[in-house]
Amino acid sequence: MQINDKLLKKLREMFERHNELEKQLSDPEVIADNTRYTSYVKEHGRLSKFVAKYLQLDETLKQKEEANAIISENNGDKDLYEMARDELGSLEEKEIELFEEVKGCFFTEGDDAGKNAIIEIRAGTGGDEAALFAADLFKMYTKYAEKQKWKMEMLDSSYTEIGGFKEVTFSIEGESVYSKLCFESGTHRVQRVPTTETSGRIHTSAATVAVLPEVEDVDIKIDPKDITVDTFRSSGPGGQKVNKTSSAIRITHAPTGLVVKCMDEKSQHRNRAKAMRVLRSRLYTFMQDQTKNERDKTRRSQIGSGDRSEKIRTYNFPQNRVTDHRINLNLYSLDKIMLGELDDLIKAMMEYGKQEKMKELAATL
Repeated sequence: MQINDKLLKKLREMFERHNELEKQLSDPEVIADNTRYTSYVKEHGRLSKFVAKYLQLDETLKQKEEANAIISENNGDKDLYEMARDELGSLEEKEIELFEEVKGCFFTEGDDAGKNAIIEIRAGTGGDEAALFAADLFKMYTKYAEKQKWKMEMLDSSYTEIGGFKEVTFSIEGESVYSKLCFESGTHRVQRVPTTETSGRIHTSAATVAVLPEVEDVDIKIDPKDITVDTFRSSGPGGQKVNKTSSAIRITHAPTGLVVKCMDEKSQHRNRAKAMRVLRSRLYTFMQDQTKNERDKTRRSQIGSGDRSEKIRTYNFPQNRVTDHRINLNLYSLDKIMLGELDDLIKAMMEYGKQEKMKELAATL
């Protein structure tokens, strides 16, 4: 079965699910259950664009059948034959166009595509230089978010004495955030002369980036019995600015061993709320990876997997070059990229992501 035939079958299933949801959303029992109702509304909304394309495709395919019937049953009416043949050509072009749009929808309208993102950057190998690079990456994403008119909120950070980050966690809210930034997950390597280097030698260091879809309570439930909450006092670089109250929060999720901390706020309540946001996203991603491993133990997609062990990009300062190793892309505009001009990188990765999504889709349909 060809990919388009498989897609059509999948679209029919989505159309039937969409109709089923419409019935459920008018059911008083569902309306009374806020969690269930909210979940159904979100699913209904996500399926709506697919259903719109399906209806257009269905109508186009019916018109194709009619045109083919006129051509095959033609009894000598040359004008009618020519008209049907011209119409068939237009309909075939429209069919190809619609299928391409459907493929795009599977990428841009996926379960997580429309979500906001929580980003975690950690200094890797390279000591102080790695921490400074982590800070540079944070600035790069912050400037890109500003250009996109997205909202950024700091969730947690751990500074070094010379101004770098051991680690920093922040959220970005806005249109298509996760779909644009999900490809940033992985190890980012930098090659440059560190400010701390007196001999002028080029050093290589690294930082890891994890981009998590921000999820809500309706996306994932956390049993209060499964978490342990500890409080402690936070401090700034070098032990400065020590809080007199135990406002910092550490949450441990016992079943998975995931640990999240937050100490940026002076309020214990706000730190706990921020930590829970991060925990939900980490747990959601953890469960997705578990499902993916069970479904396909021999092949894991590099796109959007959050795999931080994979070197995805090199930032070479002496050559003003950025290399994305996943698609063999070289851009000689590192100075602009570090100022948040990421459009060329993002667009290239999104196109690659669509191709990878189609491969995965073809394997599962």
